Amino acid sequence: MHVQESIKPFKLVKYFAYSSFFLILLSFLALAFIVSRGAKSLLLQKSEDYAFLVAENLNHQVFVQFTLPTALMFGRIRLREKAQFERLDFIVKNTIHGFNIEQVNIYDLEGTIAYSTDPSLVGKKIVTPPEFHLAKRGVLASRVEGDKLKTYAPFRAEKAPSQTTSLVLGIFEITQNLSKDYQIIKHFQNTVAASAIGIMTALFIGLTLIVQRAEKIIEARAEEKRRLENKLRQAEHLATLGQMVAAVSHEIRNPLGVISSTAELLQKKEKNNPANAQLAQIMVEEVKRLNRILTEFLEFARPQIPTLTSCQLTQVIDKVLTFLKPDFQTHGIEVIKNYQDKPTIMADQDLLYRAFLNIAINAIQAMSSGGRLEVKVQTTISGKGVIITFTDTGSGISEDTLAKIFTPFFTTKERGSGLGLPIVKNIVENHGGKVIIESEINKGTKVIIFLPME
Repeated sequence: MHVQESIKPFKLVKYFAYSSFFLILLSFLALAFIVSRGAKSLLLQKSEDYAFLVAENLNHQVFVQFTLPTALMFGRIRLREKAQFERLDFIVKNTIHGFNIEQVNIYDLEGTIAYSTDPSLVGKKIVTPPEFHLAKRGVLASRVEGDKLKTYAPFRAEKAPSQTTSLVLGIFEITQNLSKDYQIIKHFQNTVAASAIGIMTALFIGLTLIVQRAEKIIEARAEEKRRLENKLRQAEHLATLGQMVAAVSHEIRNPLGVISSTAELLQKKEKNNPANAQLAQIMVEEVKRLNRILTEFLEFARPQIPTLTSCQLTQVIDKVLTFLKPDFQTHGIEVIKNYQDKPTIMADQDLLYRAFLNIAINAIQAMSSGGRLEVKVQTTISGKGVIITFTDTGSGISEDTLAKIFTPFFTTKERGSGLGLPIVKNIVENHGGKVIIESEINKGTKVIIFLPME
């Protein structure tokens, strides 16, 4: 629930981020389209201006070099005559040579093709477009047909060199093929679009990676928050439980002391009666066991604040092993000391003694039929910490049990309190250290303790 609530605002941010990305992409593509349309319009304008210049030049050359000389020589113009047609064709082709002109047609005022650079069209009459009639009135006009630009210009008589009159003798139709120019514009448009898509794809991949990374970070932080909240609730629960346990333990301890004293007196009085003396002995032992359990309860309930002094770890471990030597011998357990270093750290010797004692007792209980316990001490590579490892060859711990092993009051033993390892964990963590337990059924258990040097 906490994770989902934390991620909801980010999903809204992600939605806006992706929406903005696609809007920018569409804007880029729209810009590419607008630019290409602008380039196409500019091309048409330039082509029209180009055609008008060609038409003006044609008008002058045809009138001066063909119309006037032909009229003077032959009296009239008849393009059906081969000589006249060939002369006009020579003049037109020489005039448009070097220009980007695909075809030139010259119409009479009725719309019949009197001359064409394509001889097969001569004599044909066309359905005249509106631009043709504009040209008849002396207005230059153009129209686009597919990839071709057709420009219609009046063929006027000249009264002096380069000075035209209002008399329109015919109509020039100048055709330009714009397919190459359109192809360049299309290529430009495709390049812009492809570049935009490529750039935006790279940005999208980068944005996706950032979003995925952010999602993982947010999920991890939300999960960490949930874990800390659970840990806090558990700590509050344990604190309340600890207060209750401490109060109950204090109340039970006083009657236990009376019972223990009474049982010891009965044992002395009934020493001549073995049966009664044995019952009194059982009472004494059970009271001691209950007292040990109460002591564990109180140790768990009270804050284990260490009193730090200079402490040599191997000496504390030796003290534990010496104390438990009879138990090792009784159960046939071989103890191996592997002290690679003998570090001195700042620690509470009494608390570490209790922690190591609990670990060693657990090892003895796991090797009731004999085995081997190895205790290894070494400093870390960085020299800033110490690693203490207790490795036994006992019965081992299952995965399910291993997951609950530090849970207070959890135990698999019939007569255990389930507080031994939680107390060990509290002591080590209060020293700024860490406890790790590795185990495998029928192969043994390894308890690894890390303690800082300072």
